Order: sequence, then structure tokens, then C-alpha cells
Amino acid sequence: MSDLETLLARLDGRPYPAYRDLARRPFAAGRHRLTLEHVQGDPFAAPSRIRVEVAPGASGLPAEACGSADARRAAADFLHRALAAALDGRRRAPGSGRSGVLAVAPPGAEVLERTAVEVRPDRGVAVRLTAGLPAEGRRILGRAAATLLADALPAALDAVLDGVDRVRLRRHLEAVLDQVALRAALEARGLVGFLAEGSVLPRLSGVDDRPLPDAVPLAVPASLAVELEAPHAGRLRGLGIPHGVTLVVGGGYHGKSTLLDTLARAVHDHPPGDGREGCVTVTAAVQVRAEDGRSVRGVDLRPFIGTLPLGRGTACFDSDDASGSTSQAAAIVEALEAGARALLVDEDTAATNFMVRDARMRRLVPAAAEPITPFIDRVRQLHAAHGVSTVLVAGGAGDYLDVADTVVQLADYRPIDVGHRAREVAAALPLGEAAPRAPGAWPAPAPRIPDPRSLDPQRAGRRERVRAVGRHTIEFGDQTIDVSLLPQVVEDGQCRFIGDALLALARGLADGRRTIPALLDALDERLAAEGPGAVAAPTFGDRTRARRFEIAAALNRLRSLRLVTAP
Repeated sequence: MSDLETLLARLDGRPYPAYRDLARRPFAAGRHRLTLEHVQGDPFAAPSRIRVEVAPGASGLPAEACGSADARRAAADFLHRALAAALDGRRRAPGSGRSGVLAVAPPGAEVLERTAVEVRPDRGVAVRLTAGLPAEGRRILGRAAATLLADALPAALDAVLDGVDRVRLRRHLEAVLDQVALRAALEARGLVGFLAEGSVLPRLSGVDDRPLPDAVPLAVPASLAVELEAPHAGRLRGLGIPHGVTLVVGGGYHGKSTLLDTLARAVHDHPPGDGREGCVTVTAAVQVRAEDGRSVRGVDLRPFIGTLPLGRGTACFDSDDASGSTSQAAAIVEALEAGARALLVDEDTAATNFMVRDARMRRLVPAAAEPITPFIDRVRQLHAAHGVSTVLVAGGAGDYLDVADTVVQLADYRPIDVGHRAREVAAALPLGEAAPRAPGAWPAPAPRIPDPRSLDPQRAGRRERVRAVGRHTIEFGDQTIDVSLLPQVVEDGQCRFIGDALLALARGLADGRRTIPALLDALDERLAAEGPGAVAAPTFGDRTRARRFEIAAALNRLRSLRLVTAP
């Protein structure tokens, strides 16, 4: 790194913007090739972005870590976690503002495809991280910068690469590859999900995804148990969630929502030690809920909401402030449009009047006076006619016993098969005229085609602005998209990635002819061919790939969204 050190010595004491002389100039040192892809303009601004390339023959990774896309994702996740621990946001040089802070975007609890660390088929490695270039006030500390970039950073990377524990890496790879294989086996076995016996489902807290110490490991009764074969772990016994309608019941605080949350997160893989590395759910499972106040654009709500007062139709429904029932109906229709094959619903976060109408209410307010068709009337039709399964957590809606194929009770976090008892209860307390029944065939919706003019990323008509704030909001031009109630957004980086995906739509992918499913298919094709870089800003190391369902959900919550009017 002598060239870098010489240049930094020359910059010592100069005004901070002179650091820009370093931008986009590669510097080689041993097995590392360092490029500053963005140089901050001020010591108090967002830190500089750095890419480090490690040559294929120098990473030290075994061939098994690079043999498939899933293995490379697992190996990258392993290195990412090691690098995050090695850096840990510690200051490594004196100075003002962010001086001396080396950091990599923190990984979450899942093993996801991220831009922070990339493992390539030829065993090369690319690392994207940030550095606060040292300054005293707003004057460059050149020698401190040389120590940071030419010594501390390469040393940290060397420590990670040279310190790879091959046994732990192999265990990490095997855990991920087992989950991939288990998930691929679900459909053929008629399952929506599988939770391996011995898994630890409870988390430390609502904001800490580590497993709860002393939690009760999952035990599975014989009547609910299935066995699946994993390539490394061998034959696993666990709780199988079959196709159809599964009801999860039990007293409060006994683990119902924890089980559903596990299924929602098990669309992704988990690392060894997480407690959920034996839990998998079909990739196209979507958790839906009520969301008062969200916008709805051109959604066909007729499966659940008929003609409104004053003759207002719902075949192409718009609202800037949807109610709980309307928002939940829209979320289901939108999820199905995006390709969902399973719905996950928790009674606690659902709209009561959308989920069920009991006999007394049906008698008091006849069907002709009630535009809402409750979910209970459609849930069996969803599976029988469309092959979409539902897993529902219910603590008070006993009417769902009439439509459930499987009923699982949670007692002290232990599942119990109560299907036979549930049928006895349903027979002893018949619903009569309130018995669930679909009011007719599921209406065929009209294609929804976004108007590209409504996807404007420019702020105040000038510069493009797309920015994520945590995992709660995405700023898109002048609009703010609230994604805080999307439970399957699990990392901040996914919000940034979703923003990038929306930007790709705005920059030409949305052409006024493609429907929303066609746009999602086009994004998936690009991502399959090029990885996250197909849409993610290339110099950023803080992006995490999100599924098509969360991209669609954000698009559907964009208040400026308009649809092309059919001729």
C-alpha cells in the first residue's frame, strides 16, 4: 500500500474535501485490492464506502463453500458475521466526527443474500464496508488515515480469513444446505411448513432474536409428527403443517404467536445455534394482518367486500385511509396477486369483523345489509379452488373449528393434536345459519398495471431521493412508504433493497404495459442472473435481498401509485 501511504502523507493537514483524491483509485496490498468507491465530504457526514477484493487463490475458502449459490450465500454469511465481530464499530484512529470507525452492515438472525460480503464461484471474496476518514476538525489526519486503511483494515480482513474455523464453517454450510433441502421437500410431502423436534422457538425479546435461555425445546406428538430427510443432519422428526386450513389454538402466552412467527421467519434459513435451523416454511408463505390507515390502489376487493352504500363498487377499490377490515382484505388479494401459496394470520393482529360474523350478528344484520364477506367464508375455497393454504392463530374465534383440517393446541409451548376433540366440539355446538359458506365463485380480478408516471423518485421535482429509515419506512421521492407492519421484513438492509427495486421500476422496468406479477417476475429474473447487484446501488454494502412479496407490499403502499386505465 505504499502508493496509498504516500498519497495520504501528502494530504496530511489539507482541508477534508482533498480526501476525494482517493476516490475510485485501486490500491493493492498483498491479497487485498482496496477501492474507495465514495469519499465523504465531511468528517461528520456518512462515512466513506470501501470495496476490498480478495483474489480467488488467496481467500483460503474450501471448494465446498463455493460449489452452489446456496453454499456461497452461507459462506458469505459466515464471513460477514466474523467480520462484524472483528470490527464491532470500534474507533481505530483519533479525530473528530466519525474518524477512525471501520464498520460493516450488521447481519440479522437470518442467512440472507447481502451486498456486504460476496463469495464468488472462483473462491474470490468481495467485502463492502465503511470507514470514517480521520480528521482534526476539518483538516485531514493523513498519517492516521494511512494506519487505518493500510494497516488496521487489512489486518482485520486477514484475521477473519486466516482465522476461519473450518469445522464451524462446515457446520454453517451444512445447516443452510439442510434447510434448503428440507424446504424443497415440503411440497411433495403435502406440507406448508416443518418444525424439527428439539427446535427452540421462543426469542429473548421482541427486539432480540437470540433464543430464549431455558426455553422449552419443541416436542411433537406422534399424531402430528412427520419425518423429512436432510442431506447432512439425516432423518429429522418434527411438527408438519399440512396443506389446507390449520388452526393453532390455546391459552394466552402458551406459544401460539411464537409458532406462527417461526413459520413466518422460516421462509429464510437460520445459522447454527439460532434454535430455528430445523424449521422451514414454503418460500411463498405470506403473513397478512390488518393495517388501519394504509393506502389501497385499484385492488379488487370483491372476494371479501361487495357493493358499498351509494352503489360504490369494489372491483377497483381506492382508499387513502383504509379501515382494518379493508386493509386486511387488500393485503390478502395483493399477496395472492404476487404469488402467495400460503397465508399466515394471527387473530391478535386481524380485524375482528373481517375474520368472523357470529350467528347473532348475522341475524341482526342480514347478509344483504353487510358488504363484508368474512374470511371464514372464503378460507376453504382458497384452498379447494386455488391451492392456497392458511395457518391461523385463534384464541377466541371458535367458529373456525368448522373449517379447519388440522387443529393444534399449544400448551406451555408444547403442541397437542386436538383435531378429534375440535370436531366433537363443533358437532356439539353447530353454527346453524352462521355456518361458513362461500357466497359464490372467487371473482377474476382485472390485471393491475402501474402507471410509470406515478412512480416518481424525484424529490420536489428535482433530484432522485430513495432512502430507508431502519426497517420502518422507505422515502421514495416526495412519498413516505410505511412498511413497519410487514412482519417478514427482517433486516434494515431489506428496506434499502426494496427502495432500490422500486427505483428500478421507476427507471424503466415499469413501462405501462407490464402487470405487477410481470414486474415481479422480471425483477426475479434479473436477480437470479446477477444477484442483488441487479437492482442494488453497486457501491453500497448495506443491502439485503428481499422477497418479491415484500417488494410488492411496498409498491402497493406507495400513496402516489396509479394504475393504467384499461382501454
